Amino acid sequence: MKKAILLLEDGFMLEGASFGSEGEALGEVVFNTSMTGYQEILTDPSYKGQIVTMTYPLIGNYGVNDEDLESARPWAEGFVVKEKSRVYSNWRGSMPLADYLAKHKIVAIEGVDTRALTRRLRLSGAMRGIVSTIDLNKESLLAKCLASPGMIGRDLIKEVTCSRPYEWGAGKKEFSVVAFDFGIKYNSLRSLDLSGCRVKVVPATTTAKDALALKPDGVFLSNGPGDPAALSYVVDEIKGLVGRVPLFGICLGHQLLACALGGKTYKLKYGHHGGNHPVMDLETKKVEITAQNHGFCVDMDSIKDKSVKLTHINLYDKTTEGFRHKKLPLFCVQYHPEAGPGPHDAGYLFGRFTDMMRSHAKKKRH
Repeated sequence: MKKAILLLEDGFMLEGASFGSEGEALGEVVFNTSMTGYQEILTDPSYKGQIVTMTYPLIGNYGVNDEDLESARPWAEGFVVKEKSRVYSNWRGSMPLADYLAKHKIVAIEGVDTRALTRRLRLSGAMRGIVSTIDLNKESLLAKCLASPGMIGRDLIKEVTCSRPYEWGAGKKEFSVVAFDFGIKYNSLRSLDLSGCRVKVVPATTTAKDALALKPDGVFLSNGPGDPAALSYVVDEIKGLVGRVPLFGICLGHQLLACALGGKTYKLKYGHHGGNHPVMDLETKKVEITAQNHGFCVDMDSIKDKSVKLTHINLYDKTTEGFRHKKLPLFCVQYHPEAGPGPHDAGYLFGRFTDMMRSHAKKKRH
């Protein structure tokens, strides 16, 4: 097996073996605590700009299949595991993980101490890093790493959004929804479809005027990568939607909706990445086990509108996980309700969205 090196910007280095494509990958190194779901993680557009480390030690044992893709291709810049499975066994599996990574030119490294790496990131925070199979010189790799962009101030949604509008779902539906694609996942579209929504997916640069011209019953603001503070042009358009149509935001969509209401976001030390984050619904006191992937968080104290109410918190660190408006038809959560690691803990949110659209339509008629 060909040698590979992982180097962080603070000089921390691990040697291992290549098991994906040969080459180099630069990005913010983060760790994900999920035990399964590596295919969904790799194809989540929210991981654009990041090198993902899996904390679970054995990865690849059920291969890759066409049904569990969350987008058309993997978006993670690089992949780091303790041990790749030499065989895969699953009745839906169509190819080994290593072949899938090589096919899509994703650089990956195995045989490294992922516990040591995770501990480093927990103590020091997420850092820029590089994985290389072609340059094994530490000084050279460190120079490349330090010259690469960080995540703060970075607009990545233009790299992952769709190039033109498209429709998802067929047949007659009760609701018409416009979904802004900031890096949308297929399962969000499936969940909206199953909830009775005919979905029109539009590019991230779509204006409020053009979205409203489609006469939607509601608007869905999707997940996505990068720093929400760099997306003022999107925030301006969301401001034009607030109060005009029911809004449901998740992940980046949640952060952008907060910004549209006058709030600010900040960078988390190492982010939330995994399928086991406990979140409390403050209104019902129920705890949901959620899937998360975000490096930024909403500062609730920065939102001066007293009608904005905190609805969900993360029980690990008490950070903001959701809010709603007491007067306007909008709500949002920081996590991924479509991922369902609970498995159905957060599925009610799509029902809440359809209830909101139904209620809003009734008020308009009267």
